[in-house]
Amino acid sequence: MTDAAGATFPQLLDGLARRRPGRVALREKRYGIWEPLTFAEYQRRVRRFALGLAALGFQRGEVLAILGDNRPEWVIAELAAQALGGASVGLYPDGVVDEVHHVVDHARVRFIVAEDQEQVDKLIALREGGRLATVEHIVFYDPHGLEHYELDVLLEFTAVEELGDGLEQERPGWLDEQIALGSAGDTAVLCTTSGTTGKPKLAMLSHANLLSMGSSLMALDPIDPQDEFLSFLPLAWIGEQMIALACALQTGFALSFPESAATMRSDLREIGPRVMFSPPRIWESLLSSVQVRLSDAGWLKRAVFALGYALGERAADRRLRGRRTGVLLGLGYLLADWTALRPVRNQLGLVRLRRAYTGGAPLGPDVFRFFHAIGVNLKQIYGQTEICGIAVVHRDGDIRFNTVGLPIPGTELRIAEGGEILLRSPAVFSGFYRHEEATAEALQEGWLHTGDAGYLEEDGHLVVIDRARDVMEAEDGSLFSPAFIENKLKFSQYVQEAVVFGGGELPYVTSMVSIDMETIGTWAEREHISYTTYTDLAQKPEVYELIRRAVARANEDLPEGVRIRRFVLLHKQLDADDEELTRTRKVRRRTINERYGTIIDALYAGIDAVTITSLVTYQDGTQARRDISLRIESPDGAGPERPRRRRQLAGVGGRG
Repeated sequence: MTDAAGATFPQLLDGLARRRPGRVALREKRYGIWEPLTFAEYQRRVRRFALGLAALGFQRGEVLAILGDNRPEWVIAELAAQALGGASVGLYPDGVVDEVHHVVDHARVRFIVAEDQEQVDKLIALREGGRLATVEHIVFYDPHGLEHYELDVLLEFTAVEELGDGLEQERPGWLDEQIALGSAGDTAVLCTTSGTTGKPKLAMLSHANLLSMGSSLMALDPIDPQDEFLSFLPLAWIGEQMIALACALQTGFALSFPESAATMRSDLREIGPRVMFSPPRIWESLLSSVQVRLSDAGWLKRAVFALGYALGERAADRRLRGRRTGVLLGLGYLLADWTALRPVRNQLGLVRLRRAYTGGAPLGPDVFRFFHAIGVNLKQIYGQTEICGIAVVHRDGDIRFNTVGLPIPGTELRIAEGGEILLRSPAVFSGFYRHEEATAEALQEGWLHTGDAGYLEEDGHLVVIDRARDVMEAEDGSLFSPAFIENKLKFSQYVQEAVVFGGGELPYVTSMVSIDMETIGTWAEREHISYTTYTDLAQKPEVYELIRRAVARANEDLPEGVRIRRFVLLHKQLDADDEELTRTRKVRRRTINERYGTIIDALYAGIDAVTITSLVTYQDGTQARRDISLRIESPDGAGPERPRRRRQLAGVGGRG
């Protein structure tokens, strides 16, 4: 691994290009063929684009915004901005125009690199509305559909590289001077926070912050130059920046970019990465795909997998407790792995995986247990954007489903009097861009105040309960995490999202559930249940029975006081575009409480249905309002639970 102390990302790339010019650095799948880019070519394209930006007027200290899916041009553009002493800010490709405007306006961006026509159209819509006042250049790297756009602000990526060729001839050696001027303390990335409580803030992360985190992680879990990594999660997310840049530029392993989101699963199987880091929604999706395939399989395959899974679960329990499997169990596990478990890992693209990480939100213990049972070395990490994503991680052979592990080297951790988790390390950010008040609140006496509640076990393992403001107190006085219960619900392949309410003055725990349309739709077809729309399917009695059983299973090992007593199936999916979820699919509880107040009140009103008014937009743009009746049920099949307190339900706090 490269000694990254005091270096910047572009300086590390220069070193890799000198030492390993012919080794593959980037690989992109185009039209079914993997097209490689060596470190020498990678460096050359970064230099050409950096010089092109300089020719257009990009200056030291400026911010370059990047909007699009993961492609070589994304990382090339990011490193080019950093080579000139600037920083990058990533925008989620599925972000709506208001989200794009917030970041671009707040960061005072003059240059934006966009992927394709879809992203350029967002920017043009903002520009025509007078909301891109600072932006002078929009550079696109996929020209399909843009051939006839005639706007002075638009430039093709290759045209900027050609400008760079001209500047290099005029000023040979100038870019080398700019790269040498770079300092590890310079801001490398403005990374958006999740924005669960409002508009995302921009965390200023330096090269030193990111490289410190990367080296600390790899001191525990080495990544070899021969290893490969499939970069399919948005590079705007700190989790992807951690591995794809902070670790890759120190070690020199190859990054592979899938052809599209639709081919990600097959591309994952082709690459067979040795390391993988994904938020819970990816692991939940992989689990759901296995559950669906099993439900469609014949009885013999289901029986073989059930037996193999049982042996895998027993072997995993022993390994995780640091115990030997024994001869009989060991032989049984080898047979189970060969016949049942390895084929599942192969279908998921995880057969070569050495280590996998999950973070960004809690992962349910049942999901965790499943992947260990099939032989995936999945480990929980804990961290935040403000500390470059990782502060705490499980060690190999010391993994527990209820903890997130121990601090990585160089990280200090303590629990404040109120139970808040505090962190200190070289990876802690310098502050929020143009937000001094939030910076002062987050950084106090060198400690990062995370806003998360947790506690330490006797041997130092950290248990994260939830966001401190979201921890609820049940009627019997016990504290509980709504996210924990939500994750138990999402273990069912039929549940896409769930939001739990309770605590404070609310007498019991309830939940809103949005169903997984694809999975339940397949099930409905198999059961010969006809339906028209998502809303129609969600309100079918048979679907309610499916979810009722899922809620009952989630309740089984919960304390009596925090079991879900009533639930409702939503008429729509929760959507990040509607600001109900963050782009990393965390629940925006404040928005949910405001938008679904009528439904929440009904869950506690002792009634068996609630009527809401929904605004429907048709394909021709016309809109209509219609009333929808949503049933409210109990997991035990009992009738409506009557409220046990006389109070005004609307506006009551404690809903999470």
